[in-house]
Amino acid sequence: MKTRLLAPGLLLLGLAACDSTGQMTPTTQRVGGGAAVGALTGLAIGSISGNAGTGALIGAAAGGAGGFAWDQHQRAQQRAFNQGVAAGRASSQ
Repeated sequence: MKTRLLAPGLLLLGLAACDSTGQMTPTTQRVGGGAAVGALTGLAIGSISGNAGTGALIGAAAGGAGGFAWDQHQRAQQRAFNQGVAAGRASSQ
């Protein structure tokens, strides 16, 4: 039983250590972070229901999708900010 719970957790920790160069893009960070949080949440919920592995996979997929949606939101905000700054600079000249 402990091995079934420990294996997905160790897998997540191993995947988190994959970026040894520190060159992850913000999109990769957000999607990876969402997937990791989702997997850990799914692991916890799945262990209660008796299938931790499936819970972790479902949680990782949901968390990754949420991380991607958050990334797209943040990018849209940054684009709007940049357009506002450019418009402000153009009107002051």
